[in-house]
Amino acid sequence: MPEVRFCSACGAELASPPPVTCSACGVGHWRNPKPCANAVVVDGDRVLLVRRSYAPWKDAWTSPGGFCERGEHPIETVEREVLEETGLRVRVTGYLGVWVDDYADQPGLEENEIINVAYYRAEPVGGDERDFDPAEVSELGWFAWDELPTDLAPPRALPAVLAAARHATATPVLDR
Repeated sequence: MPEVRFCSACGAELASPPPVTCSACGVGHWRNPKPCANAVVVDGDRVLLVRRSYAPWKDAWTSPGGFCERGEHPIETVEREVLEETGLRVRVTGYLGVWVDDYADQPGLEENEIINVAYYRAEPVGGDERDFDPAEVSELGWFAWDELPTDLAPPRALPAVLAAARHATATPVLDR
C-alpha cells in the first residue's frame, strides 16, 4: 500500500511523495538526506563495534552513532550517541569524512531514506560499557583491525570508513 503523506503546513493530502508542492497552500516538501554522526572508537590496536538491535541492518556490526538532533553539532551527536549506545564517554580525535548511504536493508529503492553520516575517530575516556542500551545494541565488541567481522553496516560505507580510520593521521577537528 502506498504511503500517504500530508502537508506539514496545512495538513492537506499531498498528490505524491516529495519532492512535491502542496496544491492547497503552496508549501514545498523535499526528500532531504538525514544528517548523522558516528564514531570509530579506537583503543590501542582495537576498534569498538556494536551489533544493531533493530532494522535496518538488524544483527549487523556498526560503529556507534546516530541521527543529529536539531541544532546539534555532529561531534555532540557522536558524544551523546556513543554514551547512550555503549555506556562509554569518548573524546573525538579526528574527522574522517562524510559517507552517503541508504538507510535501508535493500539499497537502491526510491522510497529509501538517505543518510549523510559524518564519521569521526574517537578514543574512550571513561564510562562503563556494561551500561549499553539493549534497545539499540545487542552486543559490544572490541576487534583487532585484522579481525573485523564481515557483517558490517552500512554495508557499502562502513568497510571504507574503517579502512580510513585505521590509516588516519591526526586530522584537525573544527570547534563546535
